[in-house]
Amino acid sequence: MNFWVLACRGDAILHDLYYVLYRHDSNNDLCRNNSKEKAKEAIFYSYTRYFNGFAAILEDEEAAEISKHPKVLSVFRNQISKLHTTNSWDFLGLERDGEISADSMWLKAKFGEGVIIGTLDFGVWPESESFNDEGMGPVPSKWKGYCDTNDGVKCNRKLIGARYFSKGYEAEVGHPLNSSYHTARDYNGHGTHTLSTAGGRFVSGANLLGSAYGTAKGGSPNSRVASYKVCWPDCLDADVLAGYEAAIHDGVDILSVSLGFVPNEYFKDRTAIGAFHAVENGILVVAAAGNEGPAPGAVVNVAPWILTVGASTISREFPSNAILGNHKRYKGLSINTNTQPAGKFYPLINSVDVKAANVSSHLAKHCLVGSLDPVKVKGKIVYCTRDEVFDGEKSLVVAQSGGVGMILADQFMFSVVDPIAHFVPTSVVSAVDGLSILSYIYSTKTPVAYISGATEVGTVAAPTMANFSSPGPNPITPEILKPDITAPGVNILAAYTEASGPFHIAGDQRQVLFNIMSGTSISCPHVSGIAGLLKAIHPDWSPAAIKSAIMTTATTISNAREPIANASLIEANPLNYGAGHIWPSRAMEPGLVYDLTTRDYVDFLCSIGYNSTQLSLFLGEPYICQSQNNSSVVDFNYPSITVPNLSGKITLSRTLKNVGTPSSYRVHIKAPRGISVKVEPRSLRFDKKHEEKMFEMTVEAKKGFKNDDYVFGGITWSDGKHHVRSPIVIKKAAS
Repeated sequence: MNFWVLACRGDAILHDLYYVLYRHDSNNDLCRNNSKEKAKEAIFYSYTRYFNGFAAILEDEEAAEISKHPKVLSVFRNQISKLHTTNSWDFLGLERDGEISADSMWLKAKFGEGVIIGTLDFGVWPESESFNDEGMGPVPSKWKGYCDTNDGVKCNRKLIGARYFSKGYEAEVGHPLNSSYHTARDYNGHGTHTLSTAGGRFVSGANLLGSAYGTAKGGSPNSRVASYKVCWPDCLDADVLAGYEAAIHDGVDILSVSLGFVPNEYFKDRTAIGAFHAVENGILVVAAAGNEGPAPGAVVNVAPWILTVGASTISREFPSNAILGNHKRYKGLSINTNTQPAGKFYPLINSVDVKAANVSSHLAKHCLVGSLDPVKVKGKIVYCTRDEVFDGEKSLVVAQSGGVGMILADQFMFSVVDPIAHFVPTSVVSAVDGLSILSYIYSTKTPVAYISGATEVGTVAAPTMANFSSPGPNPITPEILKPDITAPGVNILAAYTEASGPFHIAGDQRQVLFNIMSGTSISCPHVSGIAGLLKAIHPDWSPAAIKSAIMTTATTISNAREPIANASLIEANPLNYGAGHIWPSRAMEPGLVYDLTTRDYVDFLCSIGYNSTQLSLFLGEPYICQSQNNSSVVDFNYPSITVPNLSGKITLSRTLKNVGTPSSYRVHIKAPRGISVKVEPRSLRFDKKHEEKMFEMTVEAKKGFKNDDYVFGGITWSDGKHHVRSPIVIKKAAS
């Protein structure tokens, strides 16, 4: 049996957390001369069901010594992961203007009935209406999980599991945690938001302080959901791995992971390890691509057995315009408290002119805490300037000083503005418009203004890629395109904790049932919810088949019938969005899929250089990388095709499986600029379901093509009804 081990400790003072993956015969030889009692004292997690192992505390020297043991596969430190954070389902076509059509994927999937979706996150607020179980039948018999009922947490037939894992965080801080950490309850809000996005029930009247009013729901509203709390607020390796093991054991079908670590080689990447064993047990793992964009190569969660999700916009925005006394209108953004009575003007003043005594003009300019004079501010709209301090804190300062509104001007020409729930009606305007407003203030005897806000749907082109969404290329295996897909992840309304206000700042005492959040953390559960519907419709599909269906049916065109753009409105590409934007109704019936098994993933590991000894340790059974399965990584049966170092001519292969009715497919090629692409055969005939056919693709740079950057194209297999598309991503080798 293989073990993930955090081994025993020596007599020295302990100060670091480590993991060791080794083949288990007896751990006595790893512990050397140390007693079993000391070993037990150091170990705080034992992973024994799937990937197996220990988490414990070691000196650096001890970890280095253990790493030399012949039965040890890898040793790595306990590290912290990052979180990647109603109209979206309408935008995705599951409903139209709140009405569910007869051909909706929801109806065909019975809203995800029978499927269990789990999340690794901050926990859950179980009292949320998004988790009510009215009308739901008995819990599926396959479920083996339970509910940690500390802190008043109660599960039901909807929320069927709620567990917490804090020993890793406790070991990191170096002292026992108090009872407030012994709970599956979400005091942050992120966990409740992601879980309800994936599988929340229909809740009418949902809104954030009046904005985004409508009916909230998750992607699989009738699925059962389970929460695994692994963040405190940091999300430590040990706790995340414990959450993976519990979710696999408990019987989830889809595991949604809105966390991300710095990518590492796969046997030292806790997400890759946990996800591999989940997929090995038939569980699709959907994970966030990260929020470090637009820097190239920033994408995380890059293992090929993970469905990695970028973030993009929906066709809803929250305009909050500043209207001046001269009737000029300046477009801004804000969520709630974003409007005042139309035509009722309020005095408008620059913040530096209402600064508190003995406060510098610099502090007042940015409306920092204690910088404004309440007597001078009362009843006025205050003009402030953005800086590195959170925008919400500025509106709180204005509100506490008696102001009735705020115009917040950007400092820079091309900054990104996210609408948030300010404490007073607010309009966040561009730097150029801010200068025009200042000019009005100082050229007018009695400057006045009011703020007019709204929630508008269908007024903007979407999707566009979010500026924060981490793009490729894949930093670990560039032959595997990442992210795989993009989905709604900007300004999404979903359930929230009642233990915190919309902002995690001192002074925000507001209590909300729903909140608006952004991030690949938020796009990830959208895909998890869609995957739940696919699992309900096709319970026999493998995780790879579900992933392929989602990828090969995606779109690269916006609602304006133009190519998807990035945040700068320049045409985006597969390094930004992978196969494209998820299109749920098409994913229901993809026609063909690129399927993969656990053996295929192991062969992939052989192809990138892992040897038989390492893989035998990892799998817990003998495994030999043979020449016939140690083929080139470009032949790995992935739904996208990437050649990151093209030199001369290369021929690669793929295999398609028929999951529809008998049909004939022909290939359509859109070759990347400067690249010749040939496919043989050009047509494939499938006579029965589950029949598989292989094709080969030959790519070669055209004579004289000197481009040293990535170029993009695609192939589509079509029978007239189904369109099975794979992006082609090529980079010519440096000459």
